[in-house]
Amino acid sequence: MKNSWQLSRRSVFRAAGVSMALPWLEAMGAPSTALQQQLPRRMCAILFPFGIAMPKDDAEDRQWGWFPTGKGKDYQLTNVLQPLQPLMDNVSIFSGLSHPRCRAMNGHDTGDTFLTANHLAPVTYQNTISLDQYAASQIGQETRLASLTLSTDGGVGPRTRTTTLSYTDKGQPIPALSDPKQIFERLFGQDGASKQDQSKLQNSASILDLVMDQSKSLQRKLGAADQRKLSEFETSVREVEHRIERASNWLNIPLPEVDRDSIDLDATIDAPREYLKAIYDLQFLAFQTDLTRISTYQIGSYGPSRARTFPAALGLKPDWHGLAHAAGKKGGPENIGRFDQFLAENLARFLTRLQETPEGDGNMLDRTLVLYGSSNSRTHQNHNYPLLLAGGGGLGLRHNQFLHFDEKTPMSNLFVTMLQALGMETESFVDSTGSLDGLT
Repeated sequence: MKNSWQLSRRSVFRAAGVSMALPWLEAMGAPSTALQQQLPRRMCAILFPFGIAMPKDDAEDRQWGWFPTGKGKDYQLTNVLQPLQPLMDNVSIFSGLSHPRCRAMNGHDTGDTFLTANHLAPVTYQNTISLDQYAASQIGQETRLASLTLSTDGGVGPRTRTTTLSYTDKGQPIPALSDPKQIFERLFGQDGASKQDQSKLQNSASILDLVMDQSKSLQRKLGAADQRKLSEFETSVREVEHRIERASNWLNIPLPEVDRDSIDLDATIDAPREYLKAIYDLQFLAFQTDLTRISTYQIGSYGPSRARTFPAALGLKPDWHGLAHAAGKKGGPENIGRFDQFLAENLARFLTRLQETPEGDGNMLDRTLVLYGSSNSRTHQNHNYPLLLAGGGGLGLRHNQFLHFDEKTPMSNLFVTMLQALGMETESFVDSTGSLDGLT
């Protein structure tokens, strides 16, 4: 006979009438190996735009460069990433990685390719599936939301300057949420499981069935070009169908109840400190309540982003793009470095919350991968992305190191390692040549 703590989390919730994903309690005893393996594996990807300062090693302002000094285990953080010092047992920093297919692109086009590794031809502009959506296609069915797509700017934005990191398997951008209140309602809105809701879903499904039948009948009468367009339409319909099926499956499972007052939902981009804190808090809660296991957050777009004024929160010029362009001038490294340090402080707080939340025989950070970085080194340069990966110690990753790679090693090798740590039997992603040396 099984003890209650040996049930799956959702079984416990239904039996107890509780909808919150509870941490493991000492009274439950240590989880079995089988249960430990069933604990969630999560991934979060975060992009900041415009690049960083890269002063030479002998420069007097080297401490305001983003990259550490030294290499391997013998490294020293600069002022910029110093907020991560207490967390470095769970962090690896990388030098030399980038997407080879994107190196010749305009520097500010590469935000669109950060998680796809795909070259965007100037005429067709055809993207491919992003890392998060590939992962969501494998493990997203295990949660109410397959993934959570966030950005400061919200929506999709213009081509080559999109305001989202997430792309479907057809390469279409997925609109991002930006307003904390809207995100909260998307995650925790109590819409109930009424008969009216179920009826709406059933009716929607039947309508889709009818549309698909009509589509098949029409397909035989069309030329090649129209057949291709209709096929794309059918794909869109199927995606809607999947969403409806997904909603039906979750309709009778109560939504988590969380303390709304624990998050500053009134935070706006006019107050970057409060806004970034709210966005990270929402991602943390989404993971903690197991509403989703995949999230992305684009701190700012490479286009006309609302985040461009964020440096004003530190008394700096309210022009993030301008700070990045001036990174090579006198005083420039410290200006952009201070702002990058501010971003690192917000990241560190998020990682600390994960680390301080017990889960199984470890903590949430042990089973969460957090990719953080930019698709520029110096602004407009698509080589040597500033990148770090945090978490995953319970998934077989080792950290506390500054790993150097030459340009022959694509960033997609890191993606392969991440996917494998999430439990996927993946040997390649786009232009990868294998997994990334030194992480496992």
